[in-house]
Amino acid sequence: RTNGIFQLESAGMKDLIKKLHPETFYDVIPLVALYRPGPLQSGMVDKFIARKHGREMTVYDHPDLEELLSETYGTIVYQEQVMQIASKIAGYSLGEADMLRRAMGKKKVEEMQKQKTRFMEGAAAKGYDKGMADKLFDTIEYFAGYGFNKSHSAAYGVIAYQTAYLKANYPGEFMAAAMTNDRNNTDKVVRYVSDCREMGIPVLPPDINLSHENFTVTSSGILFGLWGIKGVGEAAVRAIIREREENGPYKNLQDFCERIDGGVVNSKIIDCLIRTGAFVSFGKKRSQLLAAYPEAIAGAASIHKDRATGQANLFGDMVAEASSE
Repeated sequence: RTNGIFQLESAGMKDLIKKLHPETFYDVIPLVALYRPGPLQSGMVDKFIARKHGREMTVYDHPDLEELLSETYGTIVYQEQVMQIASKIAGYSLGEADMLRRAMGKKKVEEMQKQKTRFMEGAAAKGYDKGMADKLFDTIEYFAGYGFNKSHSAAYGVIAYQTAYLKANYPGEFMAAAMTNDRNNTDKVVRYVSDCREMGIPVLPPDINLSHENFTVTSSGILFGLWGIKGVGEAAVRAIIREREENGPYKNLQDFCERIDGGVVNSKIIDCLIRTGAFVSFGKKRSQLLAAYPEAIAGAASIHKDRATGQANLFGDMVAEASSE
């Protein structure tokens, strides 16, 4: 149930989560780093998972690498690990280690040969076996192409953890916010509504007298936001809510049509509102409302015209009286 969770809602990520079984925040950080084409296609992810669950023994090319790679079960997942290995084994400064990281990312043959010479000489100077150093350089060169920046992964992981916490502990508020955020993506809204049903959270149809722009949490469930209705624009929603707040709830369909500006809320929008159930609180079936709204609109237009004509006549009379004086 990771729909709406930052970085964790794709089908592929859900599959990886099932295999990895993250238990703490510190499992989420590598989870984010591993879900990319390079690690997935290299077999690195399968090795990481097997070692995490004890199905494969974690081994290190040298005991000194354990302190650098133990958190990732002996596999190189982060770019920072490449830099730490170069510093620990070959005596690289932090600046040199960063240059190595960049060179590996660019995969320039000539530059990589220079780096390998530097690495081998540095490892020899620190007393490490030549064969081990050669194998280790090849390993970090291979994995550096897939390595992800740990600080980025941790930052993404924090947001993923926070959103997961909110969904687990404030499910109604979280789902309302998620649907509001993705209100223009019908497929996502449908998916979220399905999630709500599975979570036991009722999603109530829009109500012309109760709904706000956004999806909102009520004592009965999540009330569908007017912005979430396809075909009803933001200008129309603002006009509907503004009139309701200034002059009170709408009494019926005719009252709604008479009070609202037909230039902003046209017949197509009213049709959409009826079909989504926004007017059912008036005690009429949708079929009845669909049959009645053309006449209601025509009647309202006539009233609006009469008001405009009356106002024009009023001002016309006032001008005439002023002229005669």
